[in-house]
Amino acid sequence: MNPRAIRTLIVKDFTLYFRNRFFALMTGLGLLVYVLLYFVMPASVDETMDVGVYAPGWSPISEGAEQRGLRVHVADSEDELREGVVAGRYLAGLVLPADLLEVLSSGEKAQINLYIASDTPEEAAEAVASLVRDMIYAHTGEPLTVDFSTCIVPGPDMAGKQIPPRDRMRPLFAVFLIVFETYGMATLITEEIEHRTIQALLVAPLSVKDLFAAKGITGIALAFGQGALFMGLVRGLNDQPLIIIVALLLGALLVTGVGFLIASLAKDMMSVLAWGVLALVTLVIPGMGVLFPGVVTGWAKVIPSYYLVNTVDRVANYGSGWPDIWQNLVILLAFSVGLLVTGMVALRRRFQ
Repeated sequence: MNPRAIRTLIVKDFTLYFRNRFFALMTGLGLLVYVLLYFVMPASVDETMDVGVYAPGWSPISEGAEQRGLRVHVADSEDELREGVVAGRYLAGLVLPADLLEVLSSGEKAQINLYIASDTPEEAAEAVASLVRDMIYAHTGEPLTVDFSTCIVPGPDMAGKQIPPRDRMRPLFAVFLIVFETYGMATLITEEIEHRTIQALLVAPLSVKDLFAAKGITGIALAFGQGALFMGLVRGLNDQPLIIIVALLLGALLVTGVGFLIASLAKDMMSVLAWGVLALVTLVIPGMGVLFPGVVTGWAKVIPSYYLVNTVDRVANYGSGWPDIWQNLVILLAFSVGLLVTGMVALRRRFQ
């Protein structure tokens, strides 16, 4: 390999990349926008639930209810309670009968109506029911015997450990920045093919290996540089920075391979745009699973970017270490190398 020729090609590619006004603008603007969005989003999570209560003839508000996770609002009527639930002011609404204390004292089951909006998750309804039992027991000293429609939700207790929305968004933002570079690399190569620049370079004393080395280094540097800079600015490298850096490097290798594949398939710039949109949408799907848990199920593991998103999320937000995520990195490495080799083979055939 010719290090001098590779260095010259890298400088040329960077110059051409930032000479393109669209990519120069989107690179700087995208990074700035994602960083600003991160800092304007909520930095904490309010785990107190607002519950409306209509209790004629009896005050349901017990001292310390808010510390148990409930913020109780007393409604003047049952209609007002229902309207509050529909409007989203209350997570749930409870109608406590006036003879609640007498019923509890007699050992009979109390009839309590629980109003839940149609889009409220079942686990939230169960949480409200459990908190109401505790609240009334603390107020009356009597156990609450009432039939609630319950749903047992497996998994760890995340009370007090919820992740702020902006920290949940960090992996998604980082992936957006990295994945966007598939456009840059594919566009750069396609333009050179259309103008027959690559064919002219290969006529000169330059090997195909030198050409791919230069393109690969350029693509990895552009993708990794933006992802690492973003994570550094939003304090995503505070815990286990080496793992994050390795994951971002592998992610940059992945999108460089995807860029090679797009360039080998695209006939012109419109084709680059069409294939690029497909690649972008596909690669960001796993990020939706971090932002909205449960929306994306196990099938997302067939998408290579899943292992990048999952690694960054677990390390940056949950403090996972090497023993927890090494399998993710191995799988991501295999996907990245496989796509890069496939892209180079396909692209070489197009050159010839």
